[in-house]
Amino acid sequence: MPGRADRAVLSAVRAERAALADDLTGLDNAAWATPSLCGRWTVEDVVAHLTSAAHLTPARWLASIVGARFDADLHNARRLAEHRGATPAETLARFRAAVDRTTAPSGDTAAWLGEVVVHAQDVRRPLGFATTPSVEAVTAVAEFYVRRDFAVHSATAARGLRLEATDGPFAAGEGPLVRGTTLALVMAMAGRVAYVDDLAGPGVDVLRARVAPAG
Repeated sequence: MPGRADRAVLSAVRAERAALADDLTGLDNAAWATPSLCGRWTVEDVVAHLTSAAHLTPARWLASIVGARFDADLHNARRLAEHRGATPAETLARFRAAVDRTTAPSGDTAAWLGEVVVHAQDVRRPLGFATTPSVEAVTAVAEFYVRRDFAVHSATAARGLRLEATDGPFAAGEGPLVRGTTLALVMAMAGRVAYVDDLAGPGVDVLRARVAPAG
């Protein structure tokens, strides 16, 4: 049985999935093909990925990555193909059907929440949507990201810096200061360079150099 903190995080996961599904309702096909902030993935790819993550148990994830010979790109491509619909509307319907699922590739509930928070902004920002997750939800992700490199090299990006949120209680680390909204700090730790421009302080250039793509 999940503890109180885990139950709160799982409730936030469901809320953030549902909010994203609502945002995406009514998009035309061209919008679904918009490049996201997540590498080569389009908006539809990101949504299919989130559906995949909601269906993966640790055992299923292990079988998939071993079957892909530990090639993460191949693993993700196979899971995208599995959960992407024949049309964007079907892709969205599959995602909406997964809103309440509580399976995930790991037992780290804050990582599940981070997956949804980061990928939701990966599609919202290019589409011009103003929706943002709750400060409480993003604070839970920030506290997890600053402690651990998990799916992203967040702790490495934050090392030796003082991070302070301007809209909530999150603060961590020692070193040159980086200030901004909790969401901007999370997205920057997740390697989204577009959000570094939303931050201020003497440590911003250090953070930018760490998360900027090579070349």
